[in-house]
Amino acid sequence: MLAASSRSIARVAFTRATLRPTVAIGVRFSSVWTNVPMGPPDAILGVTEAFKKDTDPRKMNLGVGAYRDDAGKPFVLSCVRKAEAKIAADNLDKEYAGITGVPEFTKGAAILAYGADSAPLKEGRVAITQTISGTGALRVGGEFFARWFPTSKKIFVPTPTWGNHIPIFKDSGLEVNHYKYFDKKTNGLDFAGMVADIKAAPKGSIVLLHACAHNPTGVDPSQAQWDELSKVVKDAGHFAFFDMAYQGFASGSTDKDAYALRKFVKDGHLVALSQSFAKNMGLYGERTGSFSLVTSSAEEKARVDSQIKIVVRPMYSNPPVNGARIVSTVLNNPELNAEWLGEVKLMADRIITMRAQLKNHLVNDHKSKVNWDHITNQIGMFCYTGVTPEQVEKLKNEHHVYLTKDGRISVAGISSHNVAYLAKAIHEVTK
Repeated sequence: MLAASSRSIARVAFTRATLRPTVAIGVRFSSVWTNVPMGPPDAILGVTEAFKKDTDPRKMNLGVGAYRDDAGKPFVLSCVRKAEAKIAADNLDKEYAGITGVPEFTKGAAILAYGADSAPLKEGRVAITQTISGTGALRVGGEFFARWFPTSKKIFVPTPTWGNHIPIFKDSGLEVNHYKYFDKKTNGLDFAGMVADIKAAPKGSIVLLHACAHNPTGVDPSQAQWDELSKVVKDAGHFAFFDMAYQGFASGSTDKDAYALRKFVKDGHLVALSQSFAKNMGLYGERTGSFSLVTSSAEEKARVDSQIKIVVRPMYSNPPVNGARIVSTVLNNPELNAEWLGEVKLMADRIITMRAQLKNHLVNDHKSKVNWDHITNQIGMFCYTGVTPEQVEKLKNEHHVYLTKDGRISVAGISSHNVAYLAKAIHEVTK
């Protein structure tokens, strides 16, 4: 009996001994993240998630910023497939790239952006690093400016701008401000407001400029307006930071789409540039881009380059090689480069065609009383339709058409198979 009682006491003691640490550990770990709030959902990813849940066969996803062919499928460029085959045949190793990336890539990217006859390139004055696509380029640039830009930590971005610009620069330590850009009354550019705000910004501010195919509006300055902006920015003592995510993809011409950047450089600006190959080579998942700075001398370039490396090293050490190898193979092989330029024009032309067809259906088929000229006046992947948030909800709920609340659509999501349906849906909610 005593032995049995001893065993019971031992069991209780053992149970308590084994439970106490478990409870203590549970309490400790469950309370660590108690104060972490739920973050807001991503606006564009939320559109895609809602689209996926919709079972209606007519549904359209016009929120995602990725090119689709006329069948609505992801498009892999032929030149990219050939470059991949060549890379595989070369049986290359998987060694680390340098901190600033694959040299053949950065050389080709710089020539594509600034032009083969660029004076800063010929004089060895362009510091450039490969980055994790355009997002990484902006972040590296933001970090560099936060550390070394001497006159201001203020960066001015257009209203509206790509949503990720604001958190990228804030997280980099810059103070984000805004300048007027889009005119809701005309669905076009508020050029006078843009110029006035840039002039009024504190001297020596950083001004972010979309080089072409402004995201999200699709509204770009004309070449004459870019010429004036170059003078305005210079006279105000500001620094131009270009984001060029769509070179070639906007008009079909890589030279035409680089006009603003090259004009500023020709006028003597020491610009910064974020460059991406996600759209114009369809390398969304490869995350291939670059950040570059035009400096005043080869000696200054060497110092700037050393500090860019110091920014990159603790951030991600060095960039991945596969995407860079694809881009450098396409850019540096004459036959593949020529094929790529043809495919870029093909993608741009399909988007331009979809704009024209959408407008035609609205104006001629449905006799819409709304002025839809902005559909064809805007350029690039995105169109600011002028559709209100309430109308966006009606498009989703009544017509299974998904777009962001600000009325932005990805024109690449339209095809010859669904453009008539889209026009009808837009007409129904706007008449």
